[in-house]
Amino acid sequence: MEPRFLLLSDVAAELNVSDSQVYHMVRSGELPAIKIGGRGQWRVERAKLEEYIQLKYAETAEWVRGNPLTDRDPE
Repeated sequence: MEPRFLLLSDVAAELNVSDSQVYHMVRSGELPAIKIGGRGQWRVERAKLEEYIQLKYAETAEWVRGNPLTDRDPE
């Protein structure tokens, strides 16, 4: 059974990005997370991570539709 909440390092591994990139995403509010415990450790709920990934797929698809590849002249 997978854990409900992930460490930021777990999220970084899932997304194949650095821990500092995930920390910035959380601190900026881009990726929803909670702070728990006396030391205020960040945790990301797996369901929120999956929602974030789906959002990024949708945003990327929209960007691709707005920025189609153009045919290039052969050199």
